[in-house]
Parts: sequence; structure tokens; C-alpha cells
Amino acid sequence: MRFGGEGSRVHPEAQRLIAAHRLQAHPEGGWYRETYRSAERVTTSRGTVRSATTSIYFLLTAEVFSAFHRLSSDETWHFYRGDPVTIEVIDASGAHGTRLVGADAPQTTIAAGAHFAAHVDAPDGYAFVGCDVAPGFEFAEFHLTTRSMLTAAYPHLGPLIARYTR
Repeated sequence: MRFGGEGSRVHPEAQRLIAAHRLQAHPEGGWYRETYRSAERVTTSRGTVRSATTSIYFLLTAEVFSAFHRLSSDETWHFYRGDPVTIEVIDASGAHGTRLVGADAPQTTIAAGAHFAAHVDAPDGYAFVGCDVAPGFEFAEFHLTTRSMLTAAYPHLGPLIARYTR
């Protein structure tokens, strides 16, 4: 199991959580495992049928960030343990804001359609969180943002975009 870049040291508790909760690599970065998918189905305003809600465990480390992406649904983050997570949010107008989720701010919601990335700033740190998506998450509606596309749309945020895209 890979725990970051070559030569990186990942917090032992992060390694334990990845193994204990059988987390797998996520395409955006970090590790996850789906823990709940509602049997209740809903039809979205776009006409797609999806689970009413889904939940995952998600883990980030100081070495591995969650790259800019967007979802077609709202996503609520819940802090469980570790270090605070900074979530960089770019709304449709190009306004940039940050959200912090941690012990002092244990929950935040990212609105559908926003581009967002997340990172742990504490050296050698980690964060173990949960994410709920409603209507439920489907990889078909997950959009991992490319650096060129996002920079073309929001050139004033070039350095931020370069830092949190691959």
C-alpha cells in the first residue's frame, strides 16, 4: 500500500486508519471507502435517478491533497480526528473562499457545482473525515478538474489552481 510520495513519512495513525477502515486510493487524492448508500432513490432536477444520500470515510495527509474537482450535488464534510483540513472553494463567479473543518469547526457543506480542493497543512499531519453527498454520489457526476481548464476559466487564481491540481 502506498502512503504518499517517494520518501514521504505518513503519520502512523493515518497508516493505521487506512488499514483498519480498508480505505483505498481516491482519484482526487487521499483515501476513502463508501460506508453508506441509501436504498431510497430520487430523481434530480437534471432527470437522473440516484441514491438519496451516500457517505464515505475520507483521509488526507500533509503529503497528499484532494485535487480540485466538482460534484453535481452538495457535499457535507464531518471532522472525526487528526488535524484541520482547509477546503479551497471556487464558485461559479470565480470567487475564491476557504473553509476549515476540524475540532473547532467540525462540519461544513460545499454547494453543488463549486470547484473545490482540500489539504492538511500541519507538517506530517493527517485528517480523518466523513463526507455525505445528497443526492448521492456517482462517479459519473464527479468531475476532476484539469489545470488548463480551471486556469482558463479563472486566470486570477492561477497559483492556487497550480498548487491543487495534478
